[in-house]
Amino acid sequence: MTTLLVASTGGHLAELHDLAPRLEMGARRWVTFDSPQSRSLLDGEDVVFVPPATSRDVAGVLREMVVARRMLRAERYEHVFSTGAAVAMAFFLPAAAAGIPCSYIESATRTQGPSLTGRLAARVPRVRLYTQYPAWAGGAWRYGGSIFDAFEAEALADPPPVRKVVVTLGTHERYTFPRLLTHLVGLLPPEWDILWQVGSTVIDKMPAGARRQVPIGEMRQALAEADAVISHAGVGSALAAMQAGRRAVYVPRRRAHGEHVDDHQVEMARELEGRKLVVAREVEELTLADLETAAAWAVRSVPGVAPFRLARS
Repeated sequence: MTTLLVASTGGHLAELHDLAPRLEMGARRWVTFDSPQSRSLLDGEDVVFVPPATSRDVAGVLREMVVARRMLRAERYEHVFSTGAAVAMAFFLPAAAAGIPCSYIESATRTQGPSLTGRLAARVPRVRLYTQYPAWAGGAWRYGGSIFDAFEAEALADPPPVRKVVVTLGTHERYTFPRLLTHLVGLLPPEWDILWQVGSTVIDKMPAGARRQVPIGEMRQALAEADAVISHAGVGSALAAMQAGRRAVYVPRRRAHGEHVDDHQVEMARELEGRKLVVAREVEELTLADLETAAAWAVRSVPGVAPFRLARS
């Protein structure tokens, strides 16, 4: 039978895509939103696109649940995995009611405890719950491993000068990051070669060549060729930089500025800096010297990373 892999676009999909080889399964079918990221990332895969739902979007979840029920009536599935967000509940509720095993893997951004989706998933009978941090495992939550176990950083003997930069602020429709974009426009020398992926962020003085979203193939090439990467503290952006061998300058959004629903990006930045996988900085602290510091390190894939540890009962 087929396994369903369910995630919203952005970091949730990026995480599940990277975790998929560590989850033991046969045939698989993806469920996500239609976007340039999902079409590029899942090219050649079996994919079902569902209507997008944003954070705390009850109406959106109900629309997705209509699709879920139709899919579950048409075909029997072996397992449903999700890394969130709200789309997880649209599939967990009818799948669990039908007796299909479900597993929720909490995002690596949640270093201190579960998200709202995680707390809701914990209320669904028979859904297995996994955290990527042993510090808050316990009760119904099991530690299965971390997406970041697959990477390690090492210092370069001869780091390059910084002249080519990728700036990626995420592509969330609701949450923008004008503080960082304004700071970078004033900081980065105009003669540098800069790719700007700004999502929904708009400021009075937009940088030349700013783009809402860059196709994943083009972004991967740009990251591989960049001397330095500046990113909001999203898990998808971190993974993309690491896969390209880059130690990003990682800047968290702040709830107090309306940049996200909470301060989980602050926790994420602290976690990854502890692993030496990023250089974490607040907006007002970021300098050109931080780019040189980040460029002096490379990130490598760890060979033979262990499978994600799933419960067997």
